[in-house]
Amino acid sequence: MNQFDIESCLNDFYTTFPEANNQPIIGITSNYSDGDATLRERYYKQVVKAGGVPIIIPPVADRGTIINTLDHIDGLILTGGGDFNPLWCGEEPSPRLSNINATRDLPELLITRLAYNRQIPMLGICRGMQTLAMALGGKVAQDISDGLNTGGKSVAPSACIKHSQDADKSEPTHTVKLSAGSFLADIYTAGAPTYVVDTPRDGGEEISIAVNSFHHQAVSATGKRFRVSAMAPDGIIEGMESAELKPIMGVQWHPEWMGEEGLKIFKWLVAHARNFLSAKQLHARMLTLDSHCDTPMFFPQGVEFSHRDPRVLYDLHKMTDGRQDAVIMVAYLPQPKMGEKFSQTVDIAGIIKHNPYLKDLSTSLSPTEYANLIFDKIERIVDQNSQYVSIARTPADLYEDKRKGRKSIMMGIENGLALNHDIANVRHFAQRGVVYITLCHNGDNDICDSARGCNTHDGVSQFGEKVIHKMNDEGVMVDLSHGSERSFYDALDISRVPIVCSHSNCRALCDVPRNLTDDQMRALAHKGGVMQVTLYHGFLRQDGEATLLHALEHLEHAIEVMGIDHVGIGTDFDGDGTVLGCADASELINITLHLLRRKYSERDIAKIWGGNWLRVMSMAQAAKR
Repeated sequence: MNQFDIESCLNDFYTTFPEANNQPIIGITSNYSDGDATLRERYYKQVVKAGGVPIIIPPVADRGTIINTLDHIDGLILTGGGDFNPLWCGEEPSPRLSNINATRDLPELLITRLAYNRQIPMLGICRGMQTLAMALGGKVAQDISDGLNTGGKSVAPSACIKHSQDADKSEPTHTVKLSAGSFLADIYTAGAPTYVVDTPRDGGEEISIAVNSFHHQAVSATGKRFRVSAMAPDGIIEGMESAELKPIMGVQWHPEWMGEEGLKIFKWLVAHARNFLSAKQLHARMLTLDSHCDTPMFFPQGVEFSHRDPRVLYDLHKMTDGRQDAVIMVAYLPQPKMGEKFSQTVDIAGIIKHNPYLKDLSTSLSPTEYANLIFDKIERIVDQNSQYVSIARTPADLYEDKRKGRKSIMMGIENGLALNHDIANVRHFAQRGVVYITLCHNGDNDICDSARGCNTHDGVSQFGEKVIHKMNDEGVMVDLSHGSERSFYDALDISRVPIVCSHSNCRALCDVPRNLTDDQMRALAHKGGVMQVTLYHGFLRQDGEATLLHALEHLEHAIEVMGIDHVGIGTDFDGDGTVLGCADASELINITLHLLRRKYSERDIAKIWGGNWLRVMSMAQAAKR
């Protein structure tokens, strides 16, 4: 090859197809000095060696630039450099503060927070680790000689070590201890290429590695989103990682200078970026549907669906961040207690306060009127954002919305109390677009007994049998989440089409009445139905904090019992459904990331993410008379 002949140089590109393998794009924040955006070559060379494609990100705080950058990267490296202005964390400058770099501060804090929202894998190096802390709830010591280290404890001068070496940058000058079971411990465990580890392992032993060191600032408190994963002998935090089951990690040293040893950390990031790229591509090809959320109960309180509203777990921003296509939003009706009127269970005065156009609303709403009020509000919200979201009634509507780049909302009812003991209301709600009705909630109603009821009817009532037949006639799915065991089996026998459980878990793993026994699950699958695993902590485990890993355990148990064709996801977001690792709609892609790491096929993931549910919906709608 003639190195000065471009045609000769292009031969390597043109003699194979495709011209290159699909590799994850890794954004690298640049330094800023004397009007120039700069970057040490060591950063991008390590990314290339690790199998990624490096893209340099200039320090620009422009909204469009940041958002479009994040839309095109699969991983993010936050690099080293000058000090942060302490005003960003409400502090006055220490006399030991060095040169701050105001041009970098805001762009990097913004891109870090927004990358976190989008579940993008991140690696912070030196200042970059401090950026993670500053942006995500931690604290940074302006100078480590101020004695601010782990827990804010002081260190005696005799115990301090030198953290700004004079040796060559590639020379390790002190050791750090890596926490047992951490990402870093996995990365540096001899003979175990575990940088693609699903989650940190339990147990194991602390190990020590030697690192280089060029800093006078450090993270003094990680905040609740991180945990310490590496510590220097003098107690300075040298590494931290996500405490939320996410591929986010920071190290205080500079692995870009440490050759093959440092390359291991870059391989960790690139591996997770590759997984994230695969998940994004999969979400672009398949339809993702969450079968149950209670967000509409907050709509009458002035929630802005087009804002990233902290009061709710579903909005357009969070759906977009989580790459979620569709959700079934229910009108939830609380079950009145004995002697209580329905209108006493809902805050009519609060609804009127936040919606002045309803000033003439009666304070003695019937259950049917209340459900209609919720659906009216959903329709108003959709009308206000019609370019970006649509109400869907059928699977075909969902796929059409996806083709047009819109999110979809389907409507459901949680508690057949909404029928107000009038069989004609089944048709009314079907015509409004309701795709399923959960027959009861927490308490027996006139349709059936609840899992938390008093066995009023010994299962489905005579009226309930008529309701199920009418739902079949109108193409409305029959949902037995919240139903008692006897109600469940009665409904299976009565319905001429498969039934669903829109948000239920496995009693074998969490023994509560709301969950399904293995026998129920087998019977449901035998009749062609589907069970949607939910994220409500009380249905995942009875003791301790529930995490996404517990939800995956329930999902995999359901698959083992029922088969892959009968499971799905129904989060119960805004109905107290939320877990560590999947706290709101922006984190739903994390389910896909874990399924990919567990080697589920694209076809099976598509079934879990709505394919099975839509099969049953199609059957129910096709049976309409």
